[in-house]
Amino acid sequence: MQYIKKYIEDNKSRFIDELIELLKIPSISADPKYKNDVLDCADSVANFLVKAGAENIEICKTEGYPIVYADKIINADLPTVLVYGHYDVQPADPLELWDSGPFDPVIKKTAAHPEGAIFARGACDDKGQVFMHVKAFELMINTNSLPCNVKFMIEGEEEVGSENLGQFVIKNKQKLKCDAILISDTGIISNQTPSITTGLKGLSYLEVEVTGPNRDLHSGLYGGAVANPINILCEMIASMKDADNHISIPNFYDNVLELSKSEREEIARAPFSVEEYKSALDLKDIHGEKGYSTMERTGIRPTLDVNGIWGGYTGEGAKTVIPSKAFAKISMRLVPNQSDQEITKLFTNYFTSIAPKSVSVKVTPHHGGEPYVSPTDIIAYKAASQAMEVTFGKTPVPVKAGGSIPIVALFEKELDVKSILLGFGLDSDAIHSPNEHYGIFNYLKGIETIPHFFLNFARLSQSIK
Repeated sequence: MQYIKKYIEDNKSRFIDELIELLKIPSISADPKYKNDVLDCADSVANFLVKAGAENIEICKTEGYPIVYADKIINADLPTVLVYGHYDVQPADPLELWDSGPFDPVIKKTAAHPEGAIFARGACDDKGQVFMHVKAFELMINTNSLPCNVKFMIEGEEEVGSENLGQFVIKNKQKLKCDAILISDTGIISNQTPSITTGLKGLSYLEVEVTGPNRDLHSGLYGGAVANPINILCEMIASMKDADNHISIPNFYDNVLELSKSEREEIARAPFSVEEYKSALDLKDIHGEKGYSTMERTGIRPTLDVNGIWGGYTGEGAKTVIPSKAFAKISMRLVPNQSDQEITKLFTNYFTSIAPKSVSVKVTPHHGGEPYVSPTDIIAYKAASQAMEVTFGKTPVPVKAGGSIPIVALFEKELDVKSILLGFGLDSDAIHSPNEHYGIFNYLKGIETIPHFFLNFARLSQSIK
């Protein structure tokens, strides 16, 4: 398949420049002040698909941000792959921790990326990975090598829970009909050890509010006599885990499947160094639920984390107050058989029950999603594995991921088709963090691997007919 490598080599500089153009757009879906930028980004994605050779381009309106749809149907009798991704990005805060502007992409070399990496918000999650598919599609069109039908569905609300994508899918089942869904919003173990994600965690994301007095109070006049909502909130959060970091919410683990000894041994076979892990994060020691390894804690065990906490005075200097309110944002990552709605209900009931009478509590659910498992014995997985064998020279390792893509479980429910999570990012790429980046090697390797997936999927699908 030398034509694949040749096309990439001939167009390498342009591929990088076009991605940088897309990364300059601050498509932050969580912040309304970036509304026009998010809409501009949808237009840009649609234009790139047109230039790549896609047909039936639509910028489909929703109650929120639009979904970009496109396709190329070469023969109705051939199998169809639906490519899903998102063009929205996380907020860039805190800005002062970026070494360069989050929307002023720069290329720098790192230890993990000696060939260079593009530093920008959305570089890895998910613009860089979505753009691999656009460029791989362009490659197949321009080399007359597209072996089956392809559809694109690129949304603008993944980072805020894909609130409107579900209804779009339900209303457009025929439009989205396919034989496999291909998603690149995950990663690999390393550039030397390819992997395919076979499991995603579900998600329950909430905001809690604890209210004490009806106004901020002087901490000298009222301290010790009036409940401090920040103190109370911290105590309540601390009580949600025991000394073994086991989540204390009653019935939280009722539906969690315990893996067999052989399944845990399979996880342990994946290359992983605790010392390298600690070094990369400047940690003196690892932390987590007793009785489980780091890989198991992130991949197969449910978690509860505070994502933000605030209240009272946080400005310069001192202001001695007992705040009227305290707030926290809390996420729980869920494993197969756990329902996000059920876990949200359990959390709400427990959090309310442990609040002292001196405060009032409000729990506001934001968004959630179900866990997802992808089998390794289906045609689409085999096609992805064989593609990586060609481009990396190694058989990829199946891994369970700690992240969530809430819409994937809905795809299976509504479209009755499995998703293949063929991502190329690294854990060190700082997604959702300052200085997010994506390796040039990974970007180009994705563009190289995707055409092989299509060729394999078409061949394997035809062989069983």
